[in-house]
Amino acid sequence: MKATPLLELRQVSYSYDRVRPALQDVSAAICPGERIVVLGNNGAGKSTFFLCCNGILRPQKGTVYLEGKAITYQKQQLLHLREAVGLVFQDPDDQILASTVEAEISFGPLNLGLDVPQVGRRVEEALDAMDLQEHRARPPHYLSGGEKKRVTIADILAMKPQLILFDEPTSSLDPQNTARFQQILEELSGRGMALMVATHDIEFAYAWAHRALIFHQGRLLADCSPREVFSNEALMEQAGLKKPILYAVSQAICAAKGVALPDVLPKTIEEFPSFFKEMSE
Repeated sequence: MKATPLLELRQVSYSYDRVRPALQDVSAAICPGERIVVLGNNGAGKSTFFLCCNGILRPQKGTVYLEGKAITYQKQQLLHLREAVGLVFQDPDDQILASTVEAEISFGPLNLGLDVPQVGRRVEEALDAMDLQEHRARPPHYLSGGEKKRVTIADILAMKPQLILFDEPTSSLDPQNTARFQQILEELSGRGMALMVATHDIEFAYAWAHRALIFHQGRLLADCSPREVFSNEALMEQAGLKKPILYAVSQAICAAKGVALPDVLPKTIEEFPSFFKEMSE
């Protein structure tokens, strides 16, 4: 028997001006524990898709389901949806509202109507998870970009979500904070949380994701593995994507050897030497 998806969108469409569609008949299902990247050029519909997943936008056509139940956009239903599906915005300043880090993280749980001890426990857990205890009394707007990003993730963790959506999470981060963010993703995935990341970072998408959703002009062009995406030249051209370096190099080596691509390809630079050695024998 097929399991019920955690979140499902069926033939969802949305337009900001009722003329040009930002999403067109998009259907996708997300199951617990999945690691998904959302790829496509600017204006492809990735952010609009996330806003519909989280209930910030209400589709003008189609239906969103949470654990098999259709969302009707009544207040309590929306609270439940946003508790289950957290959204981390691309720009932390678009998400941060409160005067201190502690107040910021407590905002969501308080809106759920939790009592003060429950809120306190959730805040402490989120501060610990994002290594923010020393910043708890600081105004978040004075933090660095990487620290602000951790605050926005702590915001969502305090809601105890089952799925977190990250919209271009590394666009303003330096390499050190990008590496820290990827470590955070590994930790969250290790807890069994479903994660969906919209990104232009093809190298990250290839190494991290189990599944890829490809958007172009508001339509979902493909829903498949990253490897299937990068082996499809026509799809990549249509969506404006390029092959990851490791995939392209592995493909070139196999072509030079006159052999088919093996089932397992290196996805990180650490995995590449053993692959190269195997191909050289």
